[in-house]
Amino acid sequence: MDNSKKEEFHINGDEIVKTVKKIIDEGNARRIIIKNDNGDVVMEFPMTIGAIGALISPILVAVGAVAAILTKCTVVVEKK
Repeated sequence: MDNSKKEEFHINGDEIVKTVKKIIDEGNARRIIIKNDNGDVVMEFPMTIGAIGALISPILVAVGAVAAILTKCTVVVEKK
C-alpha cells in the first residue's frame, strides 16, 4: 500500500525556485511535479536519498528555466 501524501501549491512563476528549494530543504519529498496553469506536467523529478548536494543545483537551474516561461503554476509534492 502506498502511504504517500500529496500537497499542491498554486504559485506564480517567479516563486517556483524558492518553493522547490524549500521543499528540498525539508527533505521529506519523494517526487516534485510542476504543472502549468492548464494542468499539464512541465517537469517532474524524483527526490532520492542521493539527490542531496551535487544534484540539487542542476535541479534548481532547470526549475529556474521553467520559471522563466510560466506565469502561474502548480507545484505538486509527493511526500513519504
